[in-house]
Amino acid sequence: MRVIFATCSASEAETLAERLLEERLIGCANLIPGVRSLYRWQGELQRDEEVVMWMETTEGLAEAAARRLRELHSYDVPKIVTLDPAACDPAYQEWLDEVTGA
Repeated sequence: MRVIFATCSASEAETLAERLLEERLIGCANLIPGVRSLYRWQGELQRDEEVVMWMETTEGLAEAAARRLRELHSYDVPKIVTLDPAACDPAYQEWLDEVTGA
């Protein structure tokens, strides 16, 4: 199992998640709204309301899922971080393999 952590605008979160699900690159997406992000962009301090996306995929699909997310994302430099959990419940892993076709 791999977890892809990303942020995006509230207006595109569901669209991005649905697209990755339709393409069977992820098995699940959790969208956490109301995140207040502060960051520096082009020399200026920025403040934005964002959605945290927590998406689960398989080891074999992680690179393709991250690449596709990058292609679809509206940000110039999206935050896309792939995490490697130390463990995953075997039944959940089986389900994830099934829904992604892995």
